[in-house]
Amino acid sequence: MRFMVLVKATKDSEAGIMPTEQDFAAMGKFNEELVKAGVMEAGEGLHPSSRGARVRFSGKQRTVIDGPFAETKELVAGFWLWKCASLQEAIDWVKRCPNPMPGDSEIEIRQIYGAEDFGAALTPELRAQEERLRAQVATQAKG
Repeated sequence: MRFMVLVKATKDSEAGIMPTEQDFAAMGKFNEELVKAGVMEAGEGLHPSSRGARVRFSGKQRTVIDGPFAETKELVAGFWLWKCASLQEAIDWVKRCPNPMPGDSEIEIRQIYGAEDFGAALTPELRAQEERLRAQVATQAKG
């Protein structure tokens, strides 16, 4: 199973306050453990929402909304992609994580859909297209 692990934003992260050297070292050690265990597929921190945008869809209309966005608790400050045997394994890893923020913080864990989750709507042709695109992405990532 694959999981997206979302580090929720805080007032500090939205203000652009960077982690300390000690924070980076602790997170680096944790990330090393994830990689050695074969869990981590990717992970990145995100700039504050003041440097981002949202696109709202309404029928055929698209509206761009520039950041910052008001609801800090709804924002993501970083993420990992993990491969775990179960949600409980992902929870166990998160419980070992150093606090990603200077104060109180929250990490959300969400399972990523697999092709098997979509049933008949993902026809063999669409499944083949998806597999081709994933292979192309993997090749581009190597080069």
